[in-house]
Amino acid sequence: MFVHAVPDNRGNRDGYYCSLVESYRQGGRPSHKTILSFGFITSGRLPYLKAAFNKGNPADILEKAICSQEEYNARKRQAESR
Repeated sequence: MFVHAVPDNRGNRDGYYCSLVESYRQGGRPSHKTILSFGFITSGRLPYLKAAFNKGNPADILEKAICSQEEYNARKRQAESR
């Protein structure tokens, strides 16, 4: 399962329409099934929603959203070297 986020292109709102989606195969082809629709989510709250449904470590998604990619990679290398 994953959070599917579609950008809102109407108006001046900064956010996404989000839903919880399950992937499966039907006849050998990949398909998706919507489990739950969250509706409109602002850009600032999207990383928290994704972190809540992340398979791995939720802190990884939040850290990526807060800092730049270079900063994130440096922190990750530093943590692995300990």
